[in-house]
Amino acid sequence: MFGIILAGLLLAFGVFLKATKDPGFASTKKFSWLLIALGAITLAGKLIIMYQKGEI
Repeated sequence: MFGIILAGLLLAFGVFLKATKDPGFASTKKFSWLLIALGAITLAGKLIIMYQKGEI
């Protein structure tokens, strides 16, 4: 369960970085796609593993 929450937070923070206009985050905006991809892949993988184990 912790892995799903953590992957969701990575995904949400990546979307936040992509959408924000705050100049304080300007230097980290290039990592937004990395965080979005990492969060989505991790979340999908975790859900697939849970489905295969029969926990879903």
